[in-house]
Amino acid sequence: MKTRVERLQDQFDPLKIDAFLVSSGANLQYLTGMADMAGDGYLLVLANDAYLVTDARYQTAFASRYDDQHLVITRDYLGAVCDIIERTHTGVMGFEAEIPYSAYSYLDENLVSDLVALPDVVDDLRITKEPDELTKLRASAKLADAGFEYVTSIVRPGMREIDVSNLLDAFMRTHGASGPSFTTIVLGGARAALPHGTASDALLKAGQLVTLDFGYFLNGYTSDMTRTFALGTPDAKLATAYQAVQAAQQAVVDQVKAGAATAELDAVGRQLLTDAGYGPAFNHGMGHGIGLAIHEGPLISKNTTGVLVPNSVVTVEPGVYFPDLGGMRIEDDVLVTATGHERLTQATRDLLIL
Repeated sequence: MKTRVERLQDQFDPLKIDAFLVSSGANLQYLTGMADMAGDGYLLVLANDAYLVTDARYQTAFASRYDDQHLVITRDYLGAVCDIIERTHTGVMGFEAEIPYSAYSYLDENLVSDLVALPDVVDDLRITKEPDELTKLRASAKLADAGFEYVTSIVRPGMREIDVSNLLDAFMRTHGASGPSFTTIVLGGARAALPHGTASDALLKAGQLVTLDFGYFLNGYTSDMTRTFALGTPDAKLATAYQAVQAAQQAVVDQVKAGAATAELDAVGRQLLTDAGYGPAFNHGMGHGIGLAIHEGPLISKNTTGVLVPNSVVTVEPGVYFPDLGGMRIEDDVLVTATGHERLTQATRDLLIL
């Protein structure tokens, strides 16, 4: 089985490059195994070689994996990259398109080879998960299910949104999570009409719908799950809309399989919501990939052209939102298989009335 670096090197000929400079945190983690390296160096991959350019803080950690020639310890990261390219007579160097302009400007001024910005090169490799990655994503999803069960056991009217968020955070960390992959969303009542609002000092009240959207890293891989529940009997309009969202989500999940077009998946759920009269109230995409980062490829939305591949993990997350009244969203993590799918998050999608 080829290593991840070798899979990257296999892309060089079709991309017409001789080297690739990796700078993003998630991609450095994917290729080196070290988290949180963004800004602390670069991985320079040549056609038959790889150099890790970083500083002395990482020297001991990487000493057993890179020899002295290929582990370059310096604070002049880009200067070292330019030196290696010149010494190895490397032609065209690709780099991640998200690199800061200051870094690009330095390379443009000092690099002897040609430069070409290439988006999503390593990111696309990360879409297809290896068996150990799928094991970690299953465990992360299982912990998310436990987190939701915990929240529904303790949440009560009169609690602040931020109280719920903080208690969930303590539960997840106590049970092995290293931290959230995004700011946890807890929104009650009319605030649930904010798709990406964050928990506040607002009090949860009887009769409100509450949307809980959270993701936590476990062994480096994140979950991403949303559930909406009621604190007592909800408004009839919201309860009816919830049934439409639940049906739309199930319809999309039913179509998840290798080869499914991402735009068509979006259309399945969006059309059901439109037919039910909620089209304008669904104002975001249907889903996205997850893994080492909370937002990975593929994107599932109406303007995409991709198809799902086996052993990728995606979210399916339709929602509808009514300003000044409330909203709801249901989101699950779904593994794409050759013949269908496996829903990783298993918490009930029925509307819980607590």
